[in-house]
Amino acid sequence: FPGWGSQSSKVQIHHNTWLHFPGHNLRWILTFTLLFVHVCEIAEGIVSDTQMKSRHLHLFLPAVMGFVAATVSIVYYHNIETSNFPKLLLALFLYWIMAFVTKTIKLVRYCQDGVPFSQLRFCITGIMVILYGLLMAVEINVIRVRRYVFFMNPQKVKPPEDLQDLGVRFLQPFVNLLSKATYWWMNTLIISAHKKPVDLKAIGKLPIAMRALTNYVCLKEAYEEQKKKVEDHPNRSPSIWLAMYSAFGRPILLSSTFRYLADLLGFAGPLCISGIVQGFQNTTNNTNTTEKDPSNSYLSSEEFLRNVYVLAVLLFLALILQRTFLQASYYVTTETGINLRGAL
Repeated sequence: FPGWGSQSSKVQIHHNTWLHFPGHNLRWILTFTLLFVHVCEIAEGIVSDTQMKSRHLHLFLPAVMGFVAATVSIVYYHNIETSNFPKLLLALFLYWIMAFVTKTIKLVRYCQDGVPFSQLRFCITGIMVILYGLLMAVEINVIRVRRYVFFMNPQKVKPPEDLQDLGVRFLQPFVNLLSKATYWWMNTLIISAHKKPVDLKAIGKLPIAMRALTNYVCLKEAYEEQKKKVEDHPNRSPSIWLAMYSAFGRPILLSSTFRYLADLLGFAGPLCISGIVQGFQNTTNNTNTTEKDPSNSYLSSEEFLRNVYVLAVLLFLALILQRTFLQASYYVTTETGINLRGAL
C-alpha cells in the first residue's frame, strides 16, 4: 500500500477527481489525536521499563508499531483521496475493526485484573477504544454517503469549479488538514519565487469564494434578510453590522477560537518548565532510586507527569501546537477581512 501510494501521489493537484471524502477534517483530527495518545503510550511504557531491573519490550514495542501503523494509515488515506479511489478504504475499515476489537479485549482484561481507573495505562487504552470506534464510524459514514462498497450505484461527486480551472492556484480550501495547517501546498510557489520574480500568471486567478462579487452577493442577501425582519417595525432600520455578522460571523468565531486555544497553550510552557526544574531538584535530593515491582508496573498520571523527559516532549508539542493555532487565527482573520472589504 505505501508503494502504491508513493506512485499515486504523483497525481497533479489540479486533477478533477481530487475530492475530500465525508468527514475529512474529523479523520485527520482523530488520527493526530491517536498519534499523540500513541506517543503517550510509548512514553508510559519506556518510563515503566526504566524503573525495572530487567527489560520488558512488551510495555512499549506494540505502541511503537501502532504509531507506525497510524502514520501509514493517514498517508494511505491521503493517496486514496487524491486519486479518488474510495474502494481501497475498505482495507482501512478492516484495520480499524481489528484495532478496536483488540483494544477492547485489552481494556476488558484490565477490568478483570482489577486495574484501577487512575492508572495511566487503563486511561490510554480506554481513549484508544474511543478513537478507534470513532474512526470506524467515519469509515461507515463514507460508505453510507459515497455508496462505494455494498451499493450498486456509487455516488458521483462533481469536483469544485476552482479545481477544474487550471488558472486557479490558490488551493488552501482543497488540500488536506496538515497541508492547510503548515501551508505546505505553497512550497511550489515559494521555490519558484526564490528562483525568479513572481508574475500574476504564476499567482493565478482568485478562487470563486474570495472574489468581490461572491462576497457582495453574500452580504447583500444577509442585508435583505435584515430588511425583512424590520418590515413589521417601522421605527427600526436594518443593521449593516448584523448583516456582516450573519454573512461572515462563522470565520470570525473560528479565528477567535483558534486564538483562545493558542493563548491557553501558552500556559503549558511555564507549567512544563516549572515541572522540569522541580524534577531535577528532586533527582538531586534523592540519589537513591527505587526499583519497581514487575508484577505492578502501572504508572499513575501524576507519576508520569513528574518525569522530566515527558515534560520536555509535552513542552515541545505544546509550542508547535500553539504556533499552529496562532498562525491559523491570523490567516482566517486576514482572509475574512479581505472578503468583507470586497463585499462592502
